[in-house]
Formats: sequence, structure tokens, C-alpha cells
Amino acid sequence: MHELSIAVAVVEQVEEAVRERGRAVASLTLRIGELAGVVPEALDFSFGLAAEGTALAGARLLIETVEARGRCEGCGREAPTGMPPVLWCAGCGAPLALLGGRELEIVRVTLADGPAAGEDDGPLDATGGGTPDGSDETPAGEGADDGPLPAPSGPPVRDEEASHVPHR
Repeated sequence: MHELSIAVAVVEQVEEAVRERGRAVASLTLRIGELAGVVPEALDFSFGLAAEGTALAGARLLIETVEARGRCEGCGREAPTGMPPVLWCAGCGAPLALLGGRELEIVRVTLADGPAAGEDDGPLDATGGGTPDGSDETPAGEGADDGPLPAPSGPPVRDEEASHVPHR
């Protein structure tokens, strides 16, 4: 069950990012391709174990599944590969170049209302700063080179988008 090692690695990365601010994590969104070889239910179970005793304890794990898609090297047609993947074109029979479906990414970290472990500090996302729009929610990878952003004001934004499938 390699999902446990994936869960441990994700928890370690996110906890390192939020440790300085002392904020608990309310939810964590991962983007996982259908060809990544990850069983969402096993990852959800493993995440619960890996998060125990960390800033992610009790956090909701949200998983966005990415459909596997390919482009025909012969005719240029784009189509889903299906599961198990069919890696040749249904139209002309040429091989497909895989466009997506192997992703395994931390997409978003949403911080809880209150501090973790009795600390009271500003918000932090997985990249090390807040967001310019004032939310506690930031897509991973944005703002990492811009340095810390000002602390947002107002109530925290809840991560309950319809495109997310809650596994918790």
C-alpha cells in the first residue's frame, strides 16, 4: 500500500509550510490523475493515519481526479484513454501521446479558523504566504517567489467547491 508513503510525504510537506504560523489545516486538496496508480479510498484512510498528531489532524482530504487523455501522433485527435488505458487512436490506429492523467499534486491548503496548539498567528498556505484576495486559500505553487504576502482580513474562505469530491 504505497498510498501510506504518499500520505506521509504530503502531510510532511504541508505541515512544514504551516508550522511557522501555528495554524491548523481545515482541508487539503490533491489533484490525482487516474493513471497515477493511487487508490483514493486507500489514500484517504492513509491520510487520516499520517495526519494524527499534526497540524493536519482532522483536516478534510479533497481529491480532484484528472481524466487520462491522449493525442494521436498521426491525426492529432484528442480523446480520453479510458481505464485501463488504450494508447492508440480509435480513428487511425496510430499511437497516442499521453497529455494528462499521471498527476499527483498538492493543489490547495485551506487553513482553519483558529490557531493550532494555542498559538495565534497569521495565515499560511502551502507556498508560504497568504493570498492577495484576502482568502486563506491559495493554489499551491503561486506566490512562492513573491515572498510573504500580507495577512488576509475577514472570515476565512471555506473550500467547498462543487468540483471537489470529498473523501472524508
